[in-house]
Amino acid sequence: MGMLKDAGITALVDVRRFPGSRRNPQFSAEAMAREMPATGTRFVPMTDLGGRRKVDPNTHNTAWRNDSFRGYADYMETPEYAGARDRLAELALQERVAIMCAEAVWWQCHRGLISDDFKARGWEVIHLMAPGRSDEHPYTSAARIVDGKLDYSAPEPPQASLF
Repeated sequence: MGMLKDAGITALVDVRRFPGSRRNPQFSAEAMAREMPATGTRFVPMTDLGGRRKVDPNTHNTAWRNDSFRGYADYMETPEYAGARDRLAELALQERVAIMCAEAVWWQCHRGLISDDFKARGWEVIHLMAPGRSDEHPYTSAARIVDGKLDYSAPEPPQASLF
């Protein structure tokens, strides 16, 4: 919680689709909602930004080899995701926001894709890595910007000449 305070975070947005934890019950949504107000940081669950999404059989997000990331990239193209993203953006216009999930590091989590989306839309995205250390978000390895938009399709290899 000290990292959040040091970064001036006023709202912690939980982007877990299933916000429980048997291993660490202090991180369940219920426990966090109960405990966070005492820290001066608001706890905001946004399960509609959660991961664990199914891959669309007709996906074009082929730059992702990991099915969980590919499934989330597919979900990012839905109206449900767009609405949730817009609610997060509206909150971020009013408060200093951090997003959290169960994974400790963003590059092993769908937070990386959410971060790609916000960065592609012109937002500054900073990852709180450790006390006293924060890093600007680099795009994930699968991300490309094509015609000004985030794209996770694998680029077509150039066709070789036969002559």
